[in-house]
Amino acid sequence: MAMAYLLTGANLGDRKKQLEIAASLIQEWAGSITLSSGCYETAPWGKTDQPAFLNQALCICTTLSPHQLLNTLLQIEQQAGRVRSEKYGPRLLDIDILLYDQLVLQEKDLIIPHPALPARRFALLPLAEIAPTQWHPTEQCSISALLQRCSDAGAVVKVS
Repeated sequence: MAMAYLLTGANLGDRKKQLEIAASLIQEWAGSITLSSGCYETAPWGKTDQPAFLNQALCICTTLSPHQLLNTLLQIEQQAGRVRSEKYGPRLLDIDILLYDQLVLQEKDLIIPHPALPARRFALLPLAEIAPTQWHPTEQCSISALLQRCSDAGAVVKVS
């Protein structure tokens, strides 16, 4: 069994419902959810002229390989109605693999740990809620240390 940390996000439609659907399908298709953060409303990143996102970090135990997990998550996004039309554009659902055990993988279609994680407060804050001491294998520090040194000033607010 591998432990993977994921980030789910949505900024179109009923954002909370989209994250609930994502969690349900992840549990059914990808692996057992062992930890989940609260939901965070976050400023858009990369393309700022769009609605705010709702993000949540999940930890799963999975028997899927990294590529099988990626393909499963892409199927879940598609099941939820995601259409990929523009980079960093608005979306019904987005699911990223942040970490997969202590694996370091750099391939054309999959990079683990997620290469932008150290620069994205909207991913680090929910991840730090569920895994503050989790070691980042390429940055050689904990998630809480990464969050402390993150220079991203985008708004990230926990919602009830």
